Amino acid sequence: MKAIVLHEYGPPSNLKLEDVDDPKPGPGEILIRVSATSVNPIDYKMRAGKAVPVTFPAILGYDVAGIVRELGEGVTGFTIGDRVFCRTGSAYAELAVAKASEVAHVPEGVELTTAAALPVVCTTADQLIRDAVKAQSGQTILLTGTLGSVGRCALFCALSLGVKVIAGVRKKQIDEAKSLGAIEAIDITDDDAIARLGTLDAVADTIGGPLSAKLLSKVKPGGYYGAITGPPQDAALHPTVTINAFGSHPDAPAMIPYAEAIRDGKLIFPIERIMPLSEAAEAHALLEKGGVPGKVVLTA
Repeated sequence: MKAIVLHEYGPPSNLKLEDVDDPKPGPGEILIRVSATSVNPIDYKMRAGKAVPVTFPAILGYDVAGIVRELGEGVTGFTIGDRVFCRTGSAYAELAVAKASEVAHVPEGVELTTAAALPVVCTTADQLIRDAVKAQSGQTILLTGTLGSVGRCALFCALSLGVKVIAGVRKKQIDEAKSLGAIEAIDITDDDAIARLGTLDAVADTIGGPLSAKLLSKVKPGGYYGAITGPPQDAALHPTVTINAFGSHPDAPAMIPYAEAIRDGKLIFPIERIMPLSEAAEAHALLEKGGVPGKVVLTA
């Protein structure tokens, strides 16, 4: 099969399209003919040696949408030809293997390119809202990066639970964040606006950095601060706040409502570019420059 292979850490140009051996599914696994994958920040951080260490040669990527090619021993609930999506490793390739328990059927009416953009971001968002900040109906939480891919899914999740969401965005994004259902939106670059915030039940943070120190003091005693970018630097100064800095994990059933919501127009989820797998290096370079408002999908 063809795959994008990384032989050493470095710039996007280190990603090379090469021929590699086809993977084989083991017991409880599914072999998927990859129709599309997508690029996430963790991908280019790993490529640059700034995240989870990799063993070379490496095939990056975690999002897969495609067609079931082969079933491993003991797999039930799937048949050859099913349209599926999942989180699994070595996704920048024509074929990928995934645990059957971590694979979901793509809902009818959802394009595979759309499904490929979802697994990492929607499971991260779902776990941020449900597990990290323990969001409950009637609570008020601040969600940073609301118009990012994780942020949009997190907003959808929070609203579905009856949570009142204050969107933390850039000034030019305030009106759009309100149009998506946030009860209020603030400019996270405006220290005065942050100072005027009332007490929050929780903060769901998709940005991290210096902003976290400013927001921690706004969380009520007994409240939660959930972060997908690592623990806030000043966490020890706020012992009454539960800090949940976590790494997300696969959750096949959780992905389906997000795919259905996009199909039904209930979740606005931009896909910025659809590019061939052979242009993975260009996709990494594009995303690392910043300012890309939606996901970049690679078709295999």
